[in-house]
Amino acid sequence: MSEKKKTEQTPILKIEHMNITFTQYDRGMRQTELPVIRNLDVEVHAGEMVAVVGSSGSGKSLLAHGVMGVLPYNASMGGRILYCGEELTKQRIERLRGNEIVLVPQSIAYLNPLMKIGSQICKGSKDEKVKRKLRDIFARYSLKPEVEELYPFELSGGMNRRILISTALIEEPKLVIADEPTPGLDLKMAKRAMEHFRELADMGAGVLVITHDLELALETADRIAVFYAGTTLEEATVSDFEREETLRHPYSKALWRAMPKNGFGFVSGEQPYVKDLPGGCPFAPRCGRCTEECRKGEIPSREIRGGRVRCLHLEESFAE
Repeated sequence: MSEKKKTEQTPILKIEHMNITFTQYDRGMRQTELPVIRNLDVEVHAGEMVAVVGSSGSGKSLLAHGVMGVLPYNASMGGRILYCGEELTKQRIERLRGNEIVLVPQSIAYLNPLMKIGSQICKGSKDEKVKRKLRDIFARYSLKPEVEELYPFELSGGMNRRILISTALIEEPKLVIADEPTPGLDLKMAKRAMEHFRELADMGAGVLVITHDLELALETADRIAVFYAGTTLEEATVSDFEREETLRHPYSKALWRAMPKNGFGFVSGEQPYVKDLPGGCPFAPRCGRCTEECRKGEIPSREIRGGRVRCLHLEESFAE
């Protein structure tokens, strides 16, 4: 999708300064607030596939649950979520969830163990057009027609994963959010799953795919949003990942070096737990370019050559 066309459109999904905090009890009745997501920004346009990448615990799945309005009871959320230019209120998401806005969840536990697969995907519809579409989807995913009459417990984990993806393909949604849709699938099937999300974007939907597999995302997505410790460190086009020099944030560069084709590069240290978050940039303790300034206060997001980044120390060629 061209940058010019994208800027002329209102985003399907626009998240501004999302904050998600969990309230827990520590040592008896003392409440503790855990800021799991902080000042997170993401947007997705119609016809665009955006991949959210980052290590486990970075807040990727909570982003999906926050948009869909299915956060746990002890979570509170701040910031703004806009859908097609209008506030996505609790009442609005409840109305749109499952038809215009579809979630492909991470866990196969979302499947109803007491309902047959065909009825779950078609939501009980007996319409012959829907049935034909289901058979076509099954053919794409190498699922035999008789699977329609089976229950989730009669299928393997990989087959149930394909069933979850099918629930999005049976609809004609405007926004698809896929939370880690490929674990449990072999490489061929995982690539095919990502290609089907690409097809949904090419048909006009906005697609947000949450994944830990950067290489797979680079084959199908338009843009990559890099998460770390609950915030967006960089948003970049897929072409920016062709070379380390065209990436902006040190963590994005570290992800690039860690890919097999680039030598399995390694950065010492680990992503901080939410209770141990440092001040300023969360990547500061692992960054070779860190200064005292990096540890003070919120790092602003700024636009640099077609992407966005939270970093104070960019190369001069990028900062110009």
